[in-house]
Amino acid sequence: MKKIEKLLVANRGEIALRVMRSAREMGIKTVAIYSEADRQALHVRFADEAVCVGPPASSASYLRADVILDVCKRLGVDAIHPGYGFLSENATFAQQVQEAGITFIGPSPEAIELMGSKLAAKAAVAKYNIPMVPGTEYAITDIEEAKVIATNIGFPILIKASAGGGGKGMRVVEQVSDFEQQMQLAVSEATSAFGNGAVFIEKYIGSPRHIEIQVLGDTHGNIVHLFERECSIQRRHQKVIEEAPSAVLTPELRAAMGRCAVDVAKACDYVGAGTVEFLLDENMNFFFLEMNTRLQVEHPVTEQITGLDLVKEQIRIAQGTPLPFSQEDLTITGHALELRVYAEDPANNFLPDIGTLTTYKRPQGLGVRVDDGFEEGMEIPIYYDPMIAKLVTFGKDRQEAIEKMIRAIDEYQITGIETTLPFGRFVMEHEAFRSGNFDTKFIERYFQDPSVLKPAPSQEEAEIAAVLAALFSGQTKKASTSAATTNAPFGTMSEWRKNRLK
Repeated sequence: MKKIEKLLVANRGEIALRVMRSAREMGIKTVAIYSEADRQALHVRFADEAVCVGPPASSASYLRADVILDVCKRLGVDAIHPGYGFLSENATFAQQVQEAGITFIGPSPEAIELMGSKLAAKAAVAKYNIPMVPGTEYAITDIEEAKVIATNIGFPILIKASAGGGGKGMRVVEQVSDFEQQMQLAVSEATSAFGNGAVFIEKYIGSPRHIEIQVLGDTHGNIVHLFERECSIQRRHQKVIEEAPSAVLTPELRAAMGRCAVDVAKACDYVGAGTVEFLLDENMNFFFLEMNTRLQVEHPVTEQITGLDLVKEQIRIAQGTPLPFSQEDLTITGHALELRVYAEDPANNFLPDIGTLTTYKRPQGLGVRVDDGFEEGMEIPIYYDPMIAKLVTFGKDRQEAIEKMIRAIDEYQITGIETTLPFGRFVMEHEAFRSGNFDTKFIERYFQDPSVLKPAPSQEEAEIAAVLAALFSGQTKKASTSAATTNAPFGTMSEWRKNRLK
């Protein structure tokens, strides 16, 4: 076993803190890297050592592999945890880390490269007879040839970037007359986002559920799955709410999907923590989608239902320790939900809302977990993903987890910016979600009127608004007289409401 003594986290924010906390519990010293925009960030203050790696733009800081490796050399770092995003799925970086004699806490460069290409991944898992969505098994560049293939598959079809992710380079085509334009757009977007314009075609599954399976593999050939996560509440093909386990999987379907996920991991000799993603159609047929060769944002819900610390398991695996449990040892306990608290305005098409956290108070109590990297008074940088925190609740069953989430959302105090907290409450209270009868079209079907997130003003708030309107219109005397006749005159308002008028 190769003991890790000093770990550099090649990331920022909540995931950097998350990794460092587990490392510290294992007696491992930690090194933070940060950009000039993150000089006062919590992960910088938490680490044993911290080094600035460049200006705010990620391309000049968090993505500078050469600078990061130089920091490792200077500080005697013997392992790197990439977190997620940035360099976490960069096979070249993983190779450079290995060549520098540093342990990369993640899979091999070969596995990252193989699973980073959707087409190569499909080819690699084909021998295991894993269900896949009907489509091409190779990249398409000739538009006329692609049009014939799409017609044979049957519209609607999906054009997808082979090297893609996060919905980039992805186009749904409903009819043949739209095909040429949509393919050109997909190729252009894929080239711009990934430097690779290769696309392929799949049958479009209109209303699927997004189910993913967590896997762990060690260096001794042992691979297990840690059950599923439901990730169907999405905006712009990116997840907002996740839960474990899924409300609709039977024990038999769970076992079948778990076996397939393990086979996918075997197909690339996977080592470490990874996630195999599937689509589940309305008839409960599942299809392999892709494999993410890193820790997922939503890993806390798996930790809650299994009792495992996935970061510690990653580190132990990287040190050469065999998995201490078999598949038969693993069970599901309770239910967990995660809401990604983004600095976004759900009522404005989930557009980012950058600003200062004027108020920031976390919810507390049994069954509530907050993974974040901010505190009151800090600014949300414009340079990075707008996620503020991950709000996680855990209960003995799904109903209890939902009720805890509603309570936690109500307790979470954030002012200065708009967030996805009101949207989270909307979902938790919606009958489709509570019944488990939902899919990836949830927002499209049920969130047509974002004004539902703006509660109607109370009588007192309406009266205050009337007073203010009158003041600004020069009708102070009339407004004051009107307000005095109400049941909640200004003189009896709470101090908090008085302060809102200042």
